[in-house]
Amino acid sequence: MATSGTSGVFAREYDFGRAVEIGFAGGRAIAVSFPERVPDDATGDHELLDRIGDALDGDPEPFDDVEIGLTVPTDQRRVLEALRELPVGESSSLSRLTRLAGLDDNDAEDLELVTRALRENPLPVILPDHRVEGGPYATPADVRERLRDAEGL
Repeated sequence: MATSGTSGVFAREYDFGRAVEIGFAGGRAIAVSFPERVPDDATGDHELLDRIGDALDGDPEPFDDVEIGLTVPTDQRRVLEALRELPVGESSSLSRLTRLAGLDDNDAEDLELVTRALRENPLPVILPDHRVEGGPYATPADVRERLRDAEGL
């Protein structure tokens, strides 16, 4: 999804009493959060908000075409890039995600790295931590359950 040059904050409230807020810099999504209400400085009109709304309403889709700007350490980036490769409707254990990231699922430090990357995921929904069984998650429980239900997980 091309958003060339888009910068700013976009947010919309959805029917389950929570808003989704997306931050863009230079056309790349850099943050997704879930405030209780739409911030005063946010704009509500953005294609990605439409797509997230569709996913929350039961029409899941991949967000692999969304250009992202990750500002995380390289080791966490590996984990989040592996997470992004999980297809819609497919869940993964923490151990499997660790292996997909090229790490050792029998190594305590590697498992801690994966859990930290999931917990600090700056782009939940776009980087679908809701597909990991047993978390941890950056996606709030109510949003996570709606997405999991929509994907049949």
